[in-house]
Amino acid sequence: MVTPIVMPKFGQMTEDSAIVEWLKKEGDTVAKGDVLFLVETDKSVMEVESFSEGTLLKIAVGVGVSVPVQSVVGYLGAKGEAIPATPAPTRPAPASAPSAPKAAKPAARGAAPVAVAFAPAAAVAVPSAAAPARFRISPRAAALAKDSVIDAHAIAGSGPEGRIVEKDMRAYLEAHDYAALRVSPAGKALAAKEGLDLLALRADNGGKRIEIADVERAIAEKPKAMSKIRQIIAQRLADSVVTAPHFYVTVEVDMTETIAQRARLNAAGARYSVTDFIAQASALALKEFPAVNSATDGKSVRWHSRVHLGIAVNLEQGLVVPVVRDADEMTMAELSGRAKQLVDKARAGGLAPDEMSGSTFTISNMGMLDVENFTAIINPGESAILAVSSTVKKPVVRDDAIVARPIMKMTLSSDHRLIDGATAARFVNSIKTKLEDKGLWSALTS
Repeated sequence: MVTPIVMPKFGQMTEDSAIVEWLKKEGDTVAKGDVLFLVETDKSVMEVESFSEGTLLKIAVGVGVSVPVQSVVGYLGAKGEAIPATPAPTRPAPASAPSAPKAAKPAARGAAPVAVAFAPAAAVAVPSAAAPARFRISPRAAALAKDSVIDAHAIAGSGPEGRIVEKDMRAYLEAHDYAALRVSPAGKALAAKEGLDLLALRADNGGKRIEIADVERAIAEKPKAMSKIRQIIAQRLADSVVTAPHFYVTVEVDMTETIAQRARLNAAGARYSVTDFIAQASALALKEFPAVNSATDGKSVRWHSRVHLGIAVNLEQGLVVPVVRDADEMTMAELSGRAKQLVDKARAGGLAPDEMSGSTFTISNMGMLDVENFTAIINPGESAILAVSSTVKKPVVRDDAIVARPIMKMTLSSDHRLIDGATAARFVNSIKTKLEDKGLWSALTS
């Protein structure tokens, strides 16, 4: 019996995903629990296991193709079994009235999908667009364009239905003084291989002879598709800036007591980071200021009774935010241990979707990057984010005397629909007070 393999739904907000690698190829034998392929979600790369056994009869969706969740991406079955026609993956059109979601229709009678039957994604309206004009070019014109290493798409054709013919191609080359073009043989060969246009390269090169270095520079500057992670980050943060009116409050923190306490603890065998102290202080302050631990859609307010702390982690492929759940109920050691575990998983690319969702407040610490001050964009679903800068020795006044102290700036970005300026100022100063309180840290870490 042929069994369809479907694209799983990894998170509540996931609408589509892309396969980054098939670990099985057509004709391979598959056992239950074998990893079939890797999927890039909005924050990580996930393994998709098989829940059936058989032979991988067909791969219907290749690497790098983004498809809606629940789409059929391949088929398992016995060798030689007929494969049903695979429908093109599309999003369902919105119904005229709300209705209960229906289960996806199986591709073959009695066949059960290989992946877990996740809930279907919500219907999304897809705007109709006119089909692009068909590019038409004669064989002789195409051969001339290829030999000349020219992109013919910009040429207006004089043939039937706008077809580009040889005389159009020659007229174009003459109009652009192609005969005067100077290019090294190696440069021309590389440009042809990479699909570049020699006339565009000449214009970019100021009319000078095109060498292989010029072609290599143009290759490096070619547009590249953003990764799925980068696309999702861009969309969510753009939405946040547009919908949430941000305002910012900055304070300076004297880190003398925090640094001294951390040094004493680490000398005794503990391994605390500065972020651990900031996270603990933030969790305590969030219990005092529930408005900062809330969220709004502009019409209603949702108060969170628990503190789920997001810790921003910068990776090569983008920013991820692992979430320490119930941070307000943890001891300092528990919070530190859980945060380190999640950060290590993030850097290894092993975070599960539920370890990156549901945060109620986020900390973004750039202290290790020699940053004096910065502001952060609020994560959707939260009302504030704390941006932490580097700790730098500065002259300050203490008891009418100028002394050098380790000073750290913190900037709170707040959603002004929910948080007033005075509330934001009191909240960030509550974190400051806690970080400067020697007695508090002695009690929390004893």
